[in-house]
Amino acid sequence: MATNDEEIRQHIEKLVAEQLPNSAIYNFLLSGVRIESAARGTVRARLALTQNHINSRGGIHGSVSATIVDWAGGMAIATWDLREKTGVSVDIHVRYLSSAGLGDEVEIEGTAEKVGSAVAFTRVVISKVVDGVAGPVVASGTHTKLPEVQGSYSELGFGH
Repeated sequence: MATNDEEIRQHIEKLVAEQLPNSAIYNFLLSGVRIESAARGTVRARLALTQNHINSRGGIHGSVSATIVDWAGGMAIATWDLREKTGVSVDIHVRYLSSAGLGDEVEIEGTAEKVGSAVAFTRVVISKVVDGVAGPVVASGTHTKLPEVQGSYSELGFGH
């Protein structure tokens, strides 16, 4: 188990550096993510929104918010005990509450509410940064994972 928050933050930064090149969608959408802090059960990051994140109406695309919930939920689980793998997703639910646009920065806060051997529950809040601090909530979501299930989706019988 991690002995301090700095060790946890370094672990998350290492995971991000290893994960992004191996996930096309994470690499495309999250290449600019910065880890601000991490502690057991929580991770906080920031992301400046680029054209890659914006929908046809000028706001953050819903799929971007859903991807952030997926990613941040997994990172929150990884803070629990410095695990390398966080399992497979069972359920992701996202509520779209307001918007952020091109050039805005969002703060991402992922919390692992419970991490057991069979199931993990996470909560993620995405807020628009205003005057340097988290402001209006853009989206919030929950993410449920099976943390002990390892392997690729194809090895597990999902997909092709």
